[in-house]
Amino acid sequence: MRSVAVLGAGTMGAQIAAHLANAGVPVLLLDLTAEIARDGLARAKKLKPDPFFTADAVTLVTTDSFDNGLTRLKGCDWIIEAVVERLDIKRQLLERVDAARAPGSIVSSNTSGIPVAAIAEGRSDDFRRHWLGTHFFNPPRYLKLVEIIPTPETDPAVVERLSSFVDVHLGKGVVVAKDTPGFIANHIGIYGILRVIEAVASGGYTLEEVDAITGPALGRPKSATFRTADIAGLDIVGHVVKDLHARLDGEQGTAFRMPPLLEQLIERGTIGEKTGAGFYKRVKGAGGKSDILALDAATLDYRPQQKPKFPSLEAGKAIDDVRERVKTLFHGKDRVGEFLRATLPGQLLYAARVAGDVAHSIDDVDRAMRWGFGWEIGPFELWDAIGIDAVLAAAPGAEVPPLVQQQLDAGRTRFRDGELPAQSPEFVVLQSARAAGRIVKKNAGASLVDLGDGVLCVEFHSKMNAIGGDTLAMLNAGVKEAEQHFQALVVGNTAPNFSVGANIMLLLLEAQEGNWDEVDLMIRAFQNATMGLRYANVPVVAAPAGLALGGGCEVCLHADRVQAAAETYMGLVEVGVGLIPAGAGTKEMTARATEGVTSLTIDFVPRIQKAFEYIGFGKVFTSAADAQRAGLLRPADRISMNRDRVIADAKALALSRARDYQRPAPRTAIAVGGESVFSALSLGIHMAWRGGHISDHDKLIGTRLAHIMSGGALPHPAFVTEQYLLDLEREAFLSLCGERKTQERIQHMLKTGKPLRN
Repeated sequence: MRSVAVLGAGTMGAQIAAHLANAGVPVLLLDLTAEIARDGLARAKKLKPDPFFTADAVTLVTTDSFDNGLTRLKGCDWIIEAVVERLDIKRQLLERVDAARAPGSIVSSNTSGIPVAAIAEGRSDDFRRHWLGTHFFNPPRYLKLVEIIPTPETDPAVVERLSSFVDVHLGKGVVVAKDTPGFIANHIGIYGILRVIEAVASGGYTLEEVDAITGPALGRPKSATFRTADIAGLDIVGHVVKDLHARLDGEQGTAFRMPPLLEQLIERGTIGEKTGAGFYKRVKGAGGKSDILALDAATLDYRPQQKPKFPSLEAGKAIDDVRERVKTLFHGKDRVGEFLRATLPGQLLYAARVAGDVAHSIDDVDRAMRWGFGWEIGPFELWDAIGIDAVLAAAPGAEVPPLVQQQLDAGRTRFRDGELPAQSPEFVVLQSARAAGRIVKKNAGASLVDLGDGVLCVEFHSKMNAIGGDTLAMLNAGVKEAEQHFQALVVGNTAPNFSVGANIMLLLLEAQEGNWDEVDLMIRAFQNATMGLRYANVPVVAAPAGLALGGGCEVCLHADRVQAAAETYMGLVEVGVGLIPAGAGTKEMTARATEGVTSLTIDFVPRIQKAFEYIGFGKVFTSAADAQRAGLLRPADRISMNRDRVIADAKALALSRARDYQRPAPRTAIAVGGESVFSALSLGIHMAWRGGHISDHDKLIGTRLAHIMSGGALPHPAFVTEQYLLDLEREAFLSLCGERKTQERIQHMLKTGKPLRN
């Protein structure tokens, strides 16, 4: 897709345009007037979370009016209609598009429920062959699902071409849905939300209790039910409910009657996050901080939140497997179990009843709910987790859908014998190797897995993939094994986060006991492991996704190449626990800042300043593209838009590097600025401290960092070795470990998960 047009610069249209720009595609964003289009793009730029990977991506989006811009559609390969949800308006606009587009260009609608075939009535044959629905979910950058909805007239080659582009280049999970009201995810998801709203309106449970039950405990987002509805907008939820009620026949339509509670909130204008109040209300509390109040469903008044007290939910946190956790909670004898038995069976029965109408398989239903609503497991995975017999036992007298009856007639208690199958073998390269028993070596922190074709993988699998001694040992073992028996090494995993950094609990224990020799050995072990990756005799490709912080970032910095998921969040964040990067991260950022410098007469400060600030402020870059712009990823590193493809892409990159790989020569001449750079950085630190922007301890950390990045106690610029900088880094880290305030920061992080500014 060399060029794409998006028609409609509203919330969805502007964000779809932003994500196309993230993929490097030039976008033409049109609306009624050029000013409306510009304003829509400007609003998108201000949104949080940011729909753009980098601030520069917006330059790929051009805005204009329909009157002027439609004449430019002949140069667009894909035209996406995203205007208001009214059939007459869509048809009028697409009549003009039909006259302006180039034959063979794809045209799609982002409608969330209007029949796709009906929108294209009266259009030309070529238009209808290239016409389909492409339903993105909000926010388009972050929610994985795109439902593709062909009509009977859509050319299958168009479906295949667009599905491939949306998967590979936009990083989305594609589900081909049938052209029915609400398609798959909204139809099934909104049905479930309505049943939960009814349960709260009946007075048995508070909002907070329901959100506690229907969030991470069930493998669903932290925003659970009511917070999610507030974020989406109750007006939007209400619109979808009314649309489904109007378009569905019989009992299905009746199931989508607007609940009085939802209708009352919409009528009084409290429609969620955008108005400051919905099911929850944000108010300013003491000290200017925001407090969140909760709605009392009986009185419609807001009151302070009441923390739910469910011992079973606390106990459930210890059950890592979501299926086992849901089963345990469902059968519980407390109010959590009572709620789940009262609400879940009806939702699962409904999903089974409509699955054949809305989707081509139960696999597609589960994928749509995972990707569109952020669930860990879909409805049919829930059936299997609880057991068909147990679900039916909790709904006595309910009509058994044919899909369920088929399983009963076959003597089955599950829909699948295993887990939800992957859409592509490329999505499960690591999982398949592990399942096939190709584990070369393993300990508590990591495994060595043979990916096939001469590529070995180091897979982290500790809690949050924190890096401890066992992980470092496996990194070293991975390099040794790859050098002896493989062509290349990949460091990656399929967990939500690549690595949150070093295991600071072990560090704190040793520091509190004053075991400085042990701490010194820990730092040396980390440095040796990362440097071992850099100077391995085979290419090492790091494959981060999610969080790659602290030590996780340092692993990536020392790989030969990085194949990062687009949604990778990288940063050297050690200052948050009162330390500096000492797994060779400070050394590496210093070396990269002065890379290519052959003369010591240059001004070093501008080169060092940015890297110093990134470390000193614990900056986390909010996309792989952002990290690449900042230098944490190199220009030669690559980005996979679809994180499911990261391991396969990393393997392919590793093999391509292996063909003519030459181990890099050790850096023996890294340029550092000496006393003049230290003085400049120290002045900045002092001014920030004088201005009250940093604490005394921040000042101390910054000074130690400046000492390393200027080259230590050198009176003038000089060339130094990597080992020289590694020694400075290790000495600074050791000294900071002995500081009481550093130990307080580590304790606070371990206890709360948040940094302490002391």
